[in-house]
Order: sequence, then C-alpha cells, then structure tokens
Amino acid sequence: MITRRQFTRTLAGFGLASLVKSGTLHASQRGKIPMKITDVYVLPIGSYLFVQVRTNEGITGLGESGAWGFLEASGQAVETFKRYLVGQDPLRIEHHWQYMYRSTHFSGAAIVGALSAIDIALWDIAGKYLGVPCYQLLGGKCRDKVRVYAHVFGDTKEKLIQGCVEAKKNGFTAVGHLTPFLDESRDVPYFKTYADKVQDAIDTVRRYREAIGNGVDLCIEIHRRLAPAEAVTLAEGIAPYHPMFFEDPIRPDSLEAMVQVASKIKIPIATGERFFTMQQFATLLERGAVQFIRPDVCLAGGLTQSKKIAALAEAHDAQVVPHNPLSPVSTAACVQLAACIPNFALQEYPQGEGKPPKSEIVRGTLQLENGFLIVPDAPGIGVELAEGAAERHPYRPRGLKTRLNIDGSVVDQ
Repeated sequence: MITRRQFTRTLAGFGLASLVKSGTLHASQRGKIPMKITDVYVLPIGSYLFVQVRTNEGITGLGESGAWGFLEASGQAVETFKRYLVGQDPLRIEHHWQYMYRSTHFSGAAIVGALSAIDIALWDIAGKYLGVPCYQLLGGKCRDKVRVYAHVFGDTKEKLIQGCVEAKKNGFTAVGHLTPFLDESRDVPYFKTYADKVQDAIDTVRRYREAIGNGVDLCIEIHRRLAPAEAVTLAEGIAPYHPMFFEDPIRPDSLEAMVQVASKIKIPIATGERFFTMQQFATLLERGAVQFIRPDVCLAGGLTQSKKIAALAEAHDAQVVPHNPLSPVSTAACVQLAACIPNFALQEYPQGEGKPPKSEIVRGTLQLENGFLIVPDAPGIGVELAEGAAERHPYRPRGLKTRLNIDGSVVDQ
C-alpha cells in the first residue's frame, strides 16, 4: 500500500506530479485502496475482436486483437489469460506481459494477438488512472500530428487510378494498400505469363505516378505474391517511379529470401505485418532486409512490445509504418505509438473510419486534417466502445477463402 507522498514521487518520475495538486487525477488515486483487475471481457463485434479490462476503480481499458484470421482462437486465449489477470494490479504492465507470454511456453499469432489486446487495454487504464494519454507514459510526444496513407482498392486499373486521384483531392499525401496486380475476386482463377505479369505491373505503377505526380507518395503493396526472382525484376522496373516502399514482395516465412531480395534491389522494402515477436524484426533489421518495419500494435505485443520494436528499428536507422487493417480502436492505439517514437514515418489509415459501421463501434474517433491525424490529448488511447455496438453489429466470422491459379494451385493475394 502506497502513501500519497510515495504516489506523488512516482508521478514525478513521469513529470506528472503537478496533476496531483491540480486535482486532474481520478479521486480514488489519492486514496489508499490498491487498484485491482476485477474482470476481463471478450467482445466480438462486426469483424473485430475487442477486449475490455475492468477494475475496482471503475476504470475500464479497451484493446483489440490483430489476429484477424483467427479471432475465435485469440478470444479463447484471452479467456485463458483472464484466469491470471483477475485480482492483479493493472499498472504492472511489463510484468504482466512477461508473465503471460512466458508462462505457457507456447506462442503464435492468435496468442500474441490476445496478449496485444490485453496490453493495450492495460495502457488505456494507466492513462486514464493518471489522467494522461498513453504516449505521455511512453516518453511523451515527438509530434503533434501523424501522417497517414489512404487505402486504395479496385478491380480495374481505372478504379485504382481514380482512387489515387480522389485520395489526393481529399488531402492525403500518400496512398497505400495499392497493388499493381488489381484487387480481383478470389473466385476468378489466375493466369498470366511471367512477362505479361511483370510488364503490366510496371505499367500500372507508371500510370499511378503520372496520375498524381510527385506530391503523393506511392506505397506499393505486393501481398506476398511474387517469387524472389520476380520481386527483383519488378523492383527494378518500378524504381523510376520512386515508390516510398515495396511492401511484402514475397512471403515472410523465409527471412533469408527477403535478405536476398533486399540485396539486389534499389527501392526500400517494407514488411513485418505478420510478425509477432521483436526477435523476428531484429533478425531482418540486422541483415539489412528491411527499411520500413510494419509492426501491428494489435498483433506484435501491444504498445509494450511495439515501442521496443521501434527502438530496434531506430538503432538500425529504419523507420516505422504501423500496420492497421482493423477498427478505430487499432487506429487509436497506433497513433499513441506514432506520437512517441522518433522514427515514425507513416500510418496506415483504413477506409471508413468516419462512417458506419466503424463510426458506430466507438466514441471519440480521431480528427483527420489534410492527410494527418491530430494526436489527441484524451486520457488513455482516446476512444471508447459505443454503447450497444455489439447489438447493432453482431460478430461476423471471416470465411476461409483464397485464390487459385488456373492449374488449381494457391495464389497469394
């Protein structure tokens, strides 16, 4: 049990002692009853999986799992972690991370996705408890606003080019999720000759650049669909159009293959959205195989581990582009990270943040101005689940469907 003087000294370490005097902190923080976790809730809503951690102080933290292909498994992992968490002090965030990750002797995306959701919720609690945004507890702001790139989709070149033009009109200075291979239906069997595939993709990137000029950066998304030799050839072909990065040119399973591709091309590689340990990022960084790392805050260990991953990248002069294909809860957590790291480059910003159903899931969405999200000053991560969201948007399990080649083999798309 801590005294008021001890508590004030603790806050002084964060530069927050003045908040005690001003009365900004929650009233119970000036008392002597320790805060404890009382319950953990798994909330599947729409196509997302949220976690709420509740405390005896009446403070609730919110997080999200990024293991979007296996949310049922991730939700069950949260239930397992709940047996440990109830009764614990929610402010021992690093200790709880280590305890949960290391105690079961197993890992994997679904498990670390669950741990990520819990970690974000604990940071949300800490921010609310101390009356500050999470970034303030992670070192403070490095920037006042966060540059984002808009998602562009289309099953024809014309739709993709028009999407780039519209994004520019809407004030974005970067476009991403932008494939040179089209967002075609997975029901349609795929076939192109090597020469046609590569040349057509090069021509598509050329048309993107011609449509929007040099005032908008191109984040070229390959979705892991090339062999290493194909990736090298395509990178050489699109280099004259100066893409900001070449994302996931090959499958991420072989780190050595990514090293080989990086050693032979002259444009930056971005990868890491499927990684869930900082050791995976460390290996790529040490081998010079990536210039823009893509940790998913909701998959790579929450804010606790993502801050460490960003520091690894900083040590290798690499930049951070947080992965974010999820809900506004993920976006809010990403902005907390982006605000407090010096080597942030760009934030993925998925479509529909200000429209239903996403706008109906949360309260307190972030403010977008001319391609930048304004860093909020609300306590915690800055958003809350909207009342009745689960009833309005029942859980929709994702189907298991991938595209096939014309010969029946699997295509990455």
